[in-house]
Amino acid sequence: MSSGKSPINPIVFVVGCPRSGTTLLQRMLDAHSDLTVTNDTHFITRAAKQELRRDANPVLDDDLVERVLSYHRFHRMGLERQDALSAARGAKTYADFVSRLYDLTARQAGKTMSGEKTPDYCRRMPQLHRLFPHAKFLHIIRDGRDVALSTLDWASAGKGPGRWDLWGRDPVGTCALWWRWQVGNGRHDGALLGASVYREVKYEDLVTQPEAALAHVCDFLDIPFDERMPRFHEGKTRDAPGRSAKSAWLGPVAGLRDWREQMCAADAAVFDAISGDLLDSMGYGRESYAASPNVSERVLECMAWWSDRGRDVKGVMKTG
Repeated sequence: MSSGKSPINPIVFVVGCPRSGTTLLQRMLDAHSDLTVTNDTHFITRAAKQELRRDANPVLDDDLVERVLSYHRFHRMGLERQDALSAARGAKTYADFVSRLYDLTARQAGKTMSGEKTPDYCRRMPQLHRLFPHAKFLHIIRDGRDVALSTLDWASAGKGPGRWDLWGRDPVGTCALWWRWQVGNGRHDGALLGASVYREVKYEDLVTQPEAALAHVCDFLDIPFDERMPRFHEGKTRDAPGRSAKSAWLGPVAGLRDWREQMCAADAAVFDAISGDLLDSMGYGRESYAASPNVSERVLECMAWWSDRGRDVKGVMKTG
């Protein structure tokens, strides 16, 4: 499979389970003098959904170009329609066209590299790698119990695991399944892609040791560390067009969510019982909990739901 014209620099994808710090990492990367990173466009896999089911790299036609340009989040690329149409001229394949779009965003920002932060692409890495063999993936991972705390308010609006019918019976258990599914699949697929293509970043390192964590990221991307990256928020008071939440202009804060202080023992025990092996593999500590019939019943209900309905939310959970 050929992707047509190969970009000079790789597209950088920031992926991860939502509420794990993907926006924070995006902001830091976007502050680099050589790299611009757009936010949650989703269009790559969704605008060409049908074609990508049939072909790893579809032939480009006018209909596909129009679906990309009219996709409801495409405006986040910050490109004028005429410029995007110009990028399509001469492109033979979908990958060629999309690569040109990202090259254009970089040039318009006065930078040499471009990227995309879309958490959902964590489950699309093999597909994206087939489209863009030069792409690199940064998978940000956060302690799942802190993700659960952050998710409880966010998902109650019907987002993420809040769409699963288990949510109304056990939100924390649902979060444990959701985190395990997202992170476990991402780590599994990333390991298959290899260390030159895939790199994990811990949220906790990003907020407590930002310079060191970002230096490792820059080394992976083969760009020099830029001291503006950990200071991305300085002097910023509101969002920029095509970017993301205003709150993302705040500086990194450690301990904003702390499951040890904010999660009851029963909820923590349920999370550990469902996703403890994945927590262990990431080096996150666990506590010891007294046996509880209530906890056991909740875990059994969650795992039974996954066994019965899990294939409806995409395949199996991979943890290795």
